[in-house]
Amino acid sequence: MARINASNRATGLLFFAGNSHPELANSVARRLGVELGQVDVYTQDNKETKVQIQESVRGKDIFILQTGAKDVNNAIMELLIIAYACKTSCARSIVAVIPYLPYSKQSQMRKRGSIVAKLLATMLCKSGVTHVITMDLHHKEIQGFFDVPVDNLRASPFLVQYIQEHIPDWRNAVIVARNPASANRATSYAERLRLGLAVIHGEQKESESDRIDGRHSPPPVASGSSSQALGMPGLPLFTPKEKPPINVVGDVGGRIAIIVDDMIDEAESFVAAAELVKERGAYKIYIIATHGLLSSESPKIIEDSCIDEVIVTNTVSHDLQRLQCSKLRTVDISLLLSESIRRIHYGESMSYLFRNIPLED
Repeated sequence: MARINASNRATGLLFFAGNSHPELANSVARRLGVELGQVDVYTQDNKETKVQIQESVRGKDIFILQTGAKDVNNAIMELLIIAYACKTSCARSIVAVIPYLPYSKQSQMRKRGSIVAKLLATMLCKSGVTHVITMDLHHKEIQGFFDVPVDNLRASPFLVQYIQEHIPDWRNAVIVARNPASANRATSYAERLRLGLAVIHGEQKESESDRIDGRHSPPPVASGSSSQALGMPGLPLFTPKEKPPINVVGDVGGRIAIIVDDMIDEAESFVAAAELVKERGAYKIYIIATHGLLSSESPKIIEDSCIDEVIVTNTVSHDLQRLQCSKLRTVDISLLLSESIRRIHYGESMSYLFRNIPLED
């Protein structure tokens, strides 16, 4: 267990937390052997966020745990204001511990949209954050949006351990990638567990925003003119892709199917994948993901589906989801977060936490 050798005040470390995930904050503090810093974070009657730090932070290493779930926009404002309050009070360093980075799915340009993950990174850096700890970014390139160091921790060792210890007859399982985009992650799991691999490929339901980015925006055409008048004669048009009918590439018959991904938010696509591998002969189906956002009706949809279990980590809180879905299992990753905090505070190498973990995870 990672622990700070003396009291957090004596060692120059203060560990604060917002209101997004008190259970995880208390677990990390307990593993570190420190007390949570004294800070009041609340929403006033006019809906503004108010932060009052009740102890001195001057010259100390500040760690702020806040994750992006439930009331995500309030969580972001709490984190920004806590960090800014520490910056203006002369803290030596401010490390934002964000197990699930919100808006990470909005990290690519969409039709007349914006890259919101870049905006969030800019705001965090401007607020005074000098270092970021996060886990299993939706796209690893998001690290480049920040002007400060980012440690992107991996939950896969904990999830692999769960498979080996809690899934009966796991050696008769096959790792399934829900789509070709998640094939690298699935391959990494399959190689470490010495299991077979299957990939679901073909036409799947996609939203318009997922398929169209800024490159498809038409050029401006003046009223009454044509593309020829704008100097674009013979401009070739894009040929649309045609995917084959949805199919499973690989053998899942008579096996346990373990579908892996980095997050599960809306459950419909996971249920569709589970039904497909069920039709192909899989007799048990598990979903493994780091971030179990499970928005809207997802817990109920999973409860009524052919999925046997959904295994996620506690990067976000699942208090409400557990009441709606009996198939949900949570893996604790507070040990990894506490060890990363300890290593950063004492200036130790972080490479040990990434030992034997491939980049595909």
